[in-house]
Amino acid sequence: MAYQSTLYGLSLSSNLPIPGLARREDIASSQVRIHVREKSECPPPIFSVPSEFFHTALNSNVEGQSVFRANRMSDGSFGFYYGDGARFAVKGDGSEVWADRPENYALEDTATYLVGPVMGFVLRLKGALPLHACSVAMGEKAIALCGPQGTGKSTSAAAFARLGFSVLSEDVTALWESRGRYMVQPGYPRVNLWPESVEALFGDAHGLPAVTPTWGKHFLALDPIHRFQSAPLPLGAIFLLREREAGAKTTRIEPVAPPLAILDLVANTYGNYLIDEEMRSREFLLLGRLLRNTPVYRVWPSDDPIRVYEMCRGIAELASAISRCAVNS
Repeated sequence: MAYQSTLYGLSLSSNLPIPGLARREDIASSQVRIHVREKSECPPPIFSVPSEFFHTALNSNVEGQSVFRANRMSDGSFGFYYGDGARFAVKGDGSEVWADRPENYALEDTATYLVGPVMGFVLRLKGALPLHACSVAMGEKAIALCGPQGTGKSTSAAAFARLGFSVLSEDVTALWESRGRYMVQPGYPRVNLWPESVEALFGDAHGLPAVTPTWGKHFLALDPIHRFQSAPLPLGAIFLLREREAGAKTTRIEPVAPPLAILDLVANTYGNYLIDEEMRSREFLLLGRLLRNTPVYRVWPSDDPIRVYEMCRGIAELASAISRCAVNS
């Protein structure tokens, strides 16, 4: 049985239901086929571990193994190998994905990698611009909250949801170019949070359901209370989250000139450790066209977690002013 769903503007079919994705019955054909190895199956030959890797992460797990390695195979496919035993293979054109998991892994564990970095790279292969960012609806446009791990993107997205804004995506912002505009495509209806973020936003570190039985993160379901934006929106602005400023009483927000912004954005696209010269050239062209009409700001939040709401209100006010200027120009 095939399970149909959509994610980041792509239609998917999978042999198992992907946790967090709503099943669809109205999809005639899929752009990406996903096969998750079931416990009774043998791993397909594509998962033969290479002797050399194209990219090896510097961070190691408790066993001393790299937390992530990647390579490009002789047939043009890409391999992703995680330190906990999860592994994925992506066909060179992004049309197929194979997922393998350790015996003690739940399907939810596999899905955290699949809907995040793996699909982020598939988006690149399919022609989208995948940012390491959350995205939030602001009226008739969307903003992207971009930045490396640990800068508070998901916490900020959840805070926006608590303030009544609709969230389009968490962790991956898929930008598709259409008629001179960049459209932000919706992801999945949840925001994943570490316990300290849950405590800061809800007053109880374990006040939300766990993402998986084995992982420390929890998730905020986007529902009629905390809304999910299920339709794409044009991108209105990008906010680059920087390291929190110790002891700061207010949030600092400053505009960034396009030549500097492009360097920040290149560092925060998915799968940039595996791309070749042609893919890198295409990325620069996409970013150049994006920055012609999309303002970019750097944001330095306070390290006081309760001030995240103040930061979100400041970003919302600026986004509203940008929209008014665009209408009046």
